[in-house]
Amino acid sequence: MMKHLYKYTLLLLLMITSSVFAAEKFTVELEMKDGELIPQVLEVPAKTPIRIKIRNTGTSPVEFESTQLRKEKVLAPGANSVVVIAPLKPGRYTFFDDFHLSHPQGEIVATEKAE
Repeated sequence: MMKHLYKYTLLLLLMITSSVFAAEKFTVELEMKDGELIPQVLEVPAKTPIRIKIRNTGTSPVEFESTQLRKEKVLAPGANSVVVIAPLKPGRYTFFDDFHLSHPQGEIVATEKAE
């Protein structure tokens, strides 16, 4: 009986711990509309996992792409998706809509948190 109680307690502790770590991602929202990036600059904390919620509100497909971060995601018109980025060093990282290259690029700015 104690053996089963120990296993269930350990399992519960593991589930609680993983949900706490999953909640520690910093979330920003990005709207992509026929080549327009709204906002064009995403400010995020450095050294923290980042979750970018992307919405395509345009009438054509879009592709979030960052060669620096090695991330890409294609979205059909009206689609929503998420891109997760590992913790970043402080700095500036570009991204763009690969289907609308004539439009301005966006930028992710990772800064240290003020103490």
